[in-house]
Amino acid sequence: MSTLLRQLKGPQDLKQMTLVELHQLADELRGQIIDTVSRTGGHLASSLGIVELTLALHYVFNSPDDHLVWDVGHQAYAHKLLTGRLERFDSLRQLDGISGFPKRAESPHDCFDVGHSSTSISAALGMAVGRDSKRKHNKVVAVIGDGSLTAGLAFEALNHAGHLDRDLIIILNDNEMSISANVGALSSFLSRKMTSRFFVRFKRETENFLNSVPRFGKDLVQLAKRTEDSFKAFVTPGMLFEAFGIEYVGPIDGHQLDEVIETLQNVSALKGPTLVHVLTRKGKGYLPAEQNPSLFHGVGPFDKLSGQVVEASDKKPSYTDVFGDYLCQLASEQPRLVALTAAMCTGTGLVPFAKRFPERFFDVGIAEQHAVTCAAGMACEGLKPVVAIYSTFLQRAYDNVLHDVCLQNLPVIFALDRGGLVGADGPTHHGVFDFSFLRHIPNLTLVAPRDEIELKRAMLSALASPGPYAYRYPRGEVRGLAEPEAISPLPNGKGELLRPGTSACLVSLGTCAEEALAAAELLATEGLELAVVDARFLKPLDEELILAQLDTCGALITLEENVLAGGFGSAVLELLEQHGRYEPLLRLGLPDQFVEQGSQSQLRARYGLDATGIARQIKDFLARLNRPAKGGRP
Repeated sequence: MSTLLRQLKGPQDLKQMTLVELHQLADELRGQIIDTVSRTGGHLASSLGIVELTLALHYVFNSPDDHLVWDVGHQAYAHKLLTGRLERFDSLRQLDGISGFPKRAESPHDCFDVGHSSTSISAALGMAVGRDSKRKHNKVVAVIGDGSLTAGLAFEALNHAGHLDRDLIIILNDNEMSISANVGALSSFLSRKMTSRFFVRFKRETENFLNSVPRFGKDLVQLAKRTEDSFKAFVTPGMLFEAFGIEYVGPIDGHQLDEVIETLQNVSALKGPTLVHVLTRKGKGYLPAEQNPSLFHGVGPFDKLSGQVVEASDKKPSYTDVFGDYLCQLASEQPRLVALTAAMCTGTGLVPFAKRFPERFFDVGIAEQHAVTCAAGMACEGLKPVVAIYSTFLQRAYDNVLHDVCLQNLPVIFALDRGGLVGADGPTHHGVFDFSFLRHIPNLTLVAPRDEIELKRAMLSALASPGPYAYRYPRGEVRGLAEPEAISPLPNGKGELLRPGTSACLVSLGTCAEEALAAAELLATEGLELAVVDARFLKPLDEELILAQLDTCGALITLEENVLAGGFGSAVLELLEQHGRYEPLLRLGLPDQFVEQGSQSQLRARYGLDATGIARQIKDFLARLNRPAKGGRP
């Protein structure tokens, strides 16, 4: 076990360490992170790249009195290890273990729950306002990556921060931007000197002196400021932030501990909003992650000696793979088809598309709202845009879907990846709300294919649709079904009877159809003949099929991997109410709560959405109705 890391009682102990000991601790932190993530999977490259910066932050500031607000949080593993979670670190991202992201309920050092990007500056500014209202003097520090600055929310926060002029420190963790060594070194030297107490005092006293000069004082002050700004613009890339009214410092080398510590100490004495530009290297200290930071951004278990990701020899393609490959095939036949993603080219399977059709591929950065509205503009000009996006991230563009796409009935296609339970990333990433927040929007067709063949059929149908169309598919492997000779479009608004029965009808939506059929097999051994329907469409519902099965069976069960509130089951209830039908109905899905982290199979078992759990709940339901075996209506 790591020596210094094991001895550490809390981040306050860092202040007693020498620079040599801090470097040793940095090595131990990296070793612990690599060892754990190689077994649990997680966000490796970003966490390795920010080790020294994390040490410097805890060395200079006094968490939790001083607030460290992490953006996204996938770079916070070192922070977790320094703040009392070493003993539980092996449970990272596991069921009932510690989260892969900062979580307020987990530690007082985690002052804001995160998981989606670009929230840190907004949250930190709000905390600074709250601090000032209580007349306290603690520091508030937002740590944001350069990628997160592509989101509009970050710029909205910068604009407001400059306007309010509150004491706020923003750390820009830049692991992508290329700045020459000479300019970087000179700028680093100037920034550290320009933020020293002596320089700040000298600048303030000089300004006061110039203002006191009769007649010409104010003009002299303005001339001095223009001279300083011109010089800073020449030696630093910070004029953008200065335009927001935010003092810019940097860039500095984020792996030089003494340099980072000195800069942060100087900045902590400044008043008003300040941005410190820190250059880091993703994957620092682990060669495989340095060489392939994209792979090791979010990675499954791997061999830590070789860096090879551990994969089953019989692993099937993922739904993401199927989507990406088939989209390329469709694009070769449809010259107006274009693809957009919000900084998730790899995650959404669009790498092959980007290589084959670079002029028809658009990565807009972490800007989901812009992606949707930009796609709407493309559709206005006759293009057929496909917005490939994780279900959980589409939440950030709800108004754009409703107002800019659906209100105008524009033929924008939404490919919703990671629909349903996603696993170890936990409540911020489960795609279990999309049925609820999409189904009530007029003009939108919403499909949840049950397998990879149905996904391709939905993709083909979407291209022929004159209006908005969304298909939702899960994270994970496909079923491995044989490919038919030809792919035909889905019949619009039509489900499919997968298994006849009379005891009751189970109507499922999406890939949970496989568990539905397995549950029906289990119940058949007990004399209950369950009909199984794949609804396919959440909107429009196949009213004719559902009502016909209700006539045959006299009771319905709905099954979805979505929250029950406002989801598929609610849609079926509304259908029955509209037709004056009041037969028994059981809704199976997720409760009105945020679902914790865990593997998909663990979570399905916990919430009764695996075959055993489904069968148990249906058996209890039919027992309450006094349904005899082999029977339909009592």
